[in-house]
Amino acid sequence: MLLGVIADDFTGASDVANTLARGGLATMLHLGLPRRDADAATEAGVVALKSRSIPADEAVALSLQALDWLKAQGCRQIVFKICSTFDSTPEGNVGPVSEALAGALGAAGVPVCPAFPATGRTVYQGHLFVGDRLLSESGMERHPLNPMTDPDLRRWLARQSREPVGLVPWRVVRSGAAAIRDALQAAAAAGERQAIVDAIVDEDLIALGAACADAPLLTGGSGIAQGLPANFIRSGLASGSASAFRGVAGPEAILAGSCSKATLEQILVHVREHPSLAVDVEAVLEERLAPADLAAFVREHEGQAPLVFSSAPPGQVAALQERHGREAVAHRLDALFADTARLLVEGGVTRLVVAGGETSGAVVSALGLDAVAVGPEIDPGVPALASPDRPLALALKSGNFGAPDFFAKALAVMARDA
Repeated sequence: MLLGVIADDFTGASDVANTLARGGLATMLHLGLPRRDADAATEAGVVALKSRSIPADEAVALSLQALDWLKAQGCRQIVFKICSTFDSTPEGNVGPVSEALAGALGAAGVPVCPAFPATGRTVYQGHLFVGDRLLSESGMERHPLNPMTDPDLRRWLARQSREPVGLVPWRVVRSGAAAIRDALQAAAAAGERQAIVDAIVDEDLIALGAACADAPLLTGGSGIAQGLPANFIRSGLASGSASAFRGVAGPEAILAGSCSKATLEQILVHVREHPSLAVDVEAVLEERLAPADLAAFVREHEGQAPLVFSSAPPGQVAALQERHGREAVAHRLDALFADTARLLVEGGVTRLVVAGGETSGAVVSALGLDAVAVGPEIDPGVPALASPDRPLALALKSGNFGAPDFFAKALAVMARDA
């Protein structure tokens, strides 16, 4: 294995695995801490953790375990994959985990860049934009778990970090790889363990990748990996051919637990032509609605792309959280979808779409999957995935990703060439 990735949630892991596979690396996505060595043909290994919203010390410990496994597989470079909207509270995990990984690898001047221009995430003068809005005005300021109220990433990361945080501004980035490399070296010399790097177009990320050919660690969204496969292919270390993907036909289901704008729109589009079941959260909390009920709905509508969703507008979510507690609501819904997914797969479902990072993490944990092969891209940042051990295809979608018709499109891509 040449390149290792530690991702702080499951949909983000799927996203960066997609980027690496498109770049030409034979890529496997490992769901949770791996329990066995990687296949010898793997060139890039992505370890998906559910560490974004847990206590920082726990996130650090998990990430260091993942690092130990990746180093044992022979990885020459590590990426710490975070959300493209930098999801974390001021006490959050991006800074502590990135610093811990840097310390373990002896790295300084570590580039930090969550930019993903294809989905509207750009960084300029250290500030994160979503489309034409600052992060703090994009709706992310109302995120139920990680409200982002400050778009200044340098300031936000400094609140989480013990050591100074630098900045590589766009005027340097546009000068190319050599200028970026010099700026990161200068940041390291100045005692800045991490440095926010501006990027507003894909070419900026390609240049950053070229600048970091020999860097032991990079931190960022999946876009930061765009330029990395070419380094290994150019050096002759990688073959340039991605992992094979075999489509899977058969019964299907869609589970949506995200409350993001993109997912809410996808639900509205899908319910017009497909059967759907809106989860009554109060009924779940009062144990009047169980996983078996959701699974029965899906089975009743087999072949019709049935959708089960708990997604709701921010106001409804906030009211539920106020009445029952944020953690209690999140835990019960994650468990509901996890158990439903397990029942569905045990009952013969072979194509499963899951929307929401926390929901996806709960589902794949319940299914007991060790690793999946990375297949064709469904929408920017979201690939189809397939288990190498059984007939099961997955699409794990971050809440904010995907076109309005994502759900139907995902089911079609998973069945391609089946």
